[in-house]
Amino acid sequence: MSSSHLVIVCFAVKEEARFFNPHSEPERKIRTVLTGMGQRNAENVIRNVLSEQRPGLVLTCGFAGGLNPEFERGRVIFSEDGETHLHSALLASGATPALFHCAEQVATTAAQKRNLRQTTGADAVEMESGIICNICRAYAIPSGTVRVVLDTSDDDLPLDFNSLAKPDLSLDYGRLAWAVAKSPQKISALLRLQRQTHLCAVRLSEVLIAVIDVT
Repeated sequence: MSSSHLVIVCFAVKEEARFFNPHSEPERKIRTVLTGMGQRNAENVIRNVLSEQRPGLVLTCGFAGGLNPEFERGRVIFSEDGETHLHSALLASGATPALFHCAEQVATTAAQKRNLRQTTGADAVEMESGIICNICRAYAIPSGTVRVVLDTSDDDLPLDFNSLAKPDLSLDYGRLAWAVAKSPQKISALLRLQRQTHLCAVRLSEVLIAVIDVT
């Protein structure tokens, strides 16, 4: 089914989409899709979605790790692939154009992020948007990446979340509990990250809803 009025908004996990609740209208339908983390999950889900529906626009959204030292936590950043007609609205909302690198793993340390900045020249790192935009390009569907910086280029994450992931890249809460039990001093940093996640998700949803309303 083809609909130029359909906008598909992809997030990897529910925490990113928590506050995104736009109003669909007859002339503009919004579909939210959770892809799961990582390129393989994102590819499988978006291919299935596009086999069922042909939207006028796909947005791939969520958190990103900052690689550009000038990007503070909470800054919304974006890129476009094709005629999305979002550029002016995103700039007006306070979002900043950026170059993204689509990685296979979470960049958990400042050293890793510095290396990615040097080797890729990207401003931010994520794990799904690159593959989603590539697939949309093959289908001749405009796409855009809109993400919020959760951890800056100088931030080390409290834990190595790659080692706490299941094979499908979802978080293994048993491993997480064990890691916290072994390092209780990390609890305060994890709670701070949880608060930051909440605030960044709110900021991202504000921009997305404002931009979609304008377009």
